[in-house]
Amino acid sequence: MMLRAARPDDAGAVGAIWNPIIRDTAITFWPTERSEAEIAAIIADRASTGLAFLLAEDAGRVIGFATYGQFRGGAGYAHSMEHTIHLAPEARGKGLGRILLAAIEDHARAAGHRLMIGGITGSNTGSLAFHAAAGYREWGRIPAAGWKFGQFHDLVLMGKDLVAAA
Repeated sequence: MMLRAARPDDAGAVGAIWNPIIRDTAITFWPTERSEAEIAAIIADRASTGLAFLLAEDAGRVIGFATYGQFRGGAGYAHSMEHTIHLAPEARGKGLGRILLAAIEDHARAAGHRLMIGGITGSNTGSLAFHAAAGYREWGRIPAAGWKFGQFHDLVLMGKDLVAAA
């Protein structure tokens, strides 16, 4: 298994992991699948702004990705980042999520960012436990913040101070 920076031409492989999660779960509140063009634009934007979009490959096949971007718009949030990590079903539970999370934390820290935040669906107990094990703490819970599949879902914000954790 190896990690590498994503390229816009990886959009199809990223979409193959991301779109079933968008379509079939409440792990993300994003309502519609992302097109290859949209994913390619996200990858290109992250690269052009010095942010990471990393892929995990096994035998040349993309099995996971992690990226981060600014938590909220505006200069006041320039050092507060929010991450996204998704794995192919067969790659889950093997430590790859921890590897990807550590890699984007290291990248963000090296770029001078202070905080890394995960926005997690309240019912996603696996992700909540994953983040807690990685040193994240619950910094806020917003009841009924997300709407998907005809119901409201809580949003849990978990964060880590990258400077204190170094």
